[in-house]
Amino acid sequence: MYLPGSFSAALTLTILSTVFWGSWANTYKGTKNYAFELFYWDYMAGVVICTFVFALTLGSNGPAGESFIHNVHNADAINIVHSLIAGAIFNVANLLLVAAVDIAGLAVAFPIAIGIAVVEGVVLSYSLQPKGNLTLLICGMVLAIAAVLFDARAYRALRAKMPTSRTGVIVSVISGVLMGGFAPFITRAMTHGSTLTPYSVAALFSVGALLCCFVANTYFMKHPIRGAPVSFSGYWRAGARNHLLGLSGGIAWGVGGCLNFVAAGLVGVPISYAIGQSAPLIAASWGVLVWREFRGAPNRAWVSLGWMFVCYVAAISLIAMAYNH
Repeated sequence: MYLPGSFSAALTLTILSTVFWGSWANTYKGTKNYAFELFYWDYMAGVVICTFVFALTLGSNGPAGESFIHNVHNADAINIVHSLIAGAIFNVANLLLVAAVDIAGLAVAFPIAIGIAVVEGVVLSYSLQPKGNLTLLICGMVLAIAAVLFDARAYRALRAKMPTSRTGVIVSVISGVLMGGFAPFITRAMTHGSTLTPYSVAALFSVGALLCCFVANTYFMKHPIRGAPVSFSGYWRAGARNHLLGLSGGIAWGVGGCLNFVAAGLVGVPISYAIGQSAPLIAASWGVLVWREFRGAPNRAWVSLGWMFVCYVAAISLIAMAYNH
């Protein structure tokens, strides 16, 4: 299988993973009259397809380690279970995050959910895999959270009169706790006993997420946190364009996930996870540069965006230094 041969290569992969994780939502913006709960089925199919393509190509050829099939066959069963559980946890967290954004807006949902997820995920995964300088890692993590907060402040400046929903805050907290909870399972699967390769973890992670979808997404279709229930009949009437956009979104997330897990094989899950969870900053960049969401925004919004990028670059630098130390 392919693994990065140097820290600089692994760091490049983690940054690319952030770009893909922060970009997949653009595909949903391109859909028309397509409920997110229905879009999500195409999205999950794209994630599964992408991770298995990676596993059967880069994960099965090359000088390092075992091929995908042999690795899954030889790995401890508990590590397979951990990967499946991680995918299921992520799936519920992701659905709740989207619901929280719909209820409370990006300015409330993202800083709460991602802030909790970064702290929890890094701390728990570091306890299982203490790789890198803890002080520098914490400083980088704090700056990453600050960047997300500046991002939220910029969006809040656009919608200064929007009330904060208590339900949205609660859903954001639950999403953040779950989002941070999948990282330790990934760490365990890649570091204890007969381990799984990053490609195997990514593929099994996607299977766990898809299986969970039949329970969680079906439930949210019938009992949405906000809005009217959605039936499967709308999925078949969605049209080829909407389905292709959904698959493309899933493939984008799958590429990001594979790159992040592969990088974690060298730098460790705490570092790759901390960088990867800066994805909202990439999403904000799309909003500024492509979707023109900040057209006519007040000066304080642009100042907050500037500080967001400064904190993000500083966070990446400190997290990189944490590995080298």
